[in-house]
Amino acid sequence: MTWYVLLIVVVGIERIAELVVSKRNLAWSKANGGTEFGASHYPTMVVLHVGLLVGCLVEPLVLHRPFIPALGWPMLAVVVAAQVLRWWCITTLGSQWNTRVVVIPGADRVTGGPYRLIPHPNYVAVVIEGVALPLVHSSWITTVVFTVLNAALLRTRLKVENAALASLS
Repeated sequence: MTWYVLLIVVVGIERIAELVVSKRNLAWSKANGGTEFGASHYPTMVVLHVGLLVGCLVEPLVLHRPFIPALGWPMLAVVVAAQVLRWWCITTLGSQWNTRVVVIPGADRVTGGPYRLIPHPNYVAVVIEGVALPLVHSSWITTVVFTVLNAALLRTRLKVENAALASLS
């Protein structure tokens, strides 16, 4: 269990690194005339993602979930793949990436990197991670709860983001 706690701590540190990059990029975007869309759902997104990490820690401790190697190791590989995809998205978008939906007037829509393959690859990474991270240590309740709540949030988020991207045209 110790290594799993360490994994969740590392993912938490990675989230903090994302927030640092996001804050820097948000300042750049606003300095370049960026307009934020859908700010009202952002706090819900933060709570949901913190809840995922908390659930990953609490469920195996409280409900005595075992580590099942045949499930845990493949799920760990999937978690790593999701992180690689997430950072591919971040590096592809460069200063335009952040955790909020911000459109900079006159900016071109990014169509390179993973965006040439699928429209919202970062959300694919979030969905994959939300399933795989808890299952590394058999936390299926956290997986189900996060997946259902995240689906509802992504429905709102995708509407907002698609409307914001349409304003680039």
